[in-house]
Amino acid sequence: MFVCFLVFVFSSFGKRNAADALVEQQIAGGVQGLVVGGTTGEGQLMSWDEHIMLIAHTSKIYGDDLLVVGNTGSNSTREAVHATSQGFAVGMDAALQINPYYGKTSRAGLMKHFGAVLDFGPTIVYNVPARTTQDIPSEVIFELAKHPNFAGVKECEGNERIRNYANKGVACWSGNDDEAHDAKWDAGAAGVISVTSNVSPKLMKELMLGQKPNPKLRDDLIPLMRWLFKEPNPIGVNTALTMLGCAEPVFRLPYAPYDENTRREGKKIIESIGTEHFVSGGFGPGSSSSSSSSSGEKGGGVRDVNNDAFILLDEW
Repeated sequence: MFVCFLVFVFSSFGKRNAADALVEQQIAGGVQGLVVGGTTGEGQLMSWDEHIMLIAHTSKIYGDDLLVVGNTGSNSTREAVHATSQGFAVGMDAALQINPYYGKTSRAGLMKHFGAVLDFGPTIVYNVPARTTQDIPSEVIFELAKHPNFAGVKECEGNERIRNYANKGVACWSGNDDEAHDAKWDAGAAGVISVTSNVSPKLMKELMLGQKPNPKLRDDLIPLMRWLFKEPNPIGVNTALTMLGCAEPVFRLPYAPYDENTRREGKKIIESIGTEHFVSGGFGPGSSSSSSSSSGEKGGGVRDVNNDAFILLDEW
């Protein structure tokens, strides 16, 4: 399964909601599921009311077209239980659950924490030690996999870990875009939960759901993926979507856009791949655009956004 780790999109230009427009481009590009309110979607900056409303909206409007996975995990079991019960009540198909971060717990605590949310419905456990500073041991995953609502794991600890799970019948989605091709074709991953899909769903679909491995496309996309993660996610993808005209140049602090030189580097990468392969939107103020691509075809274009066009919010 090919899932997009959906961003949070600001928009005031045009008549259509930019977030919905981006979702529709994901669907048209072949995405099979969306994670709503994850780190990429700035769920950590939302109130739980905002969070659940976004899950409800996505489920109601697009639930017939793809799977809606609500990120309802928390480092507080009480919050995770409450948000997960609400998420399923408003229509999400599955929950994404992270292990408690910062205020870490024991192995016994992990089992109790995940056990408290698994009873509500299908659950993908998310292991990302780079953010939580605590790895979820394989033994915990195998124990959780006995629960009937355990759907699998989003794993960021490399393809050998994924291979081990796949060989033992545990569904696993790669959490690393740059490793996802090999995770699928070599290690047996079920798919990827992707950040890059936000900007190029069609190419990520081709990479993951093609008839055979495509190492050339993998290598062509690696520079883009590395650029997107040059700073902590979601800084890169938010900058890219602004440059592609899919979002206004508004960032909620503590996130701030790439600097001008890094944006220039990203524009070259996008245009070398071909802008026709990327999402597009209405261009906003404070920018100029170029729609040329390496193949000479017309795409949505990449805009040069002036530094003074960016708005950084410390209240919203």
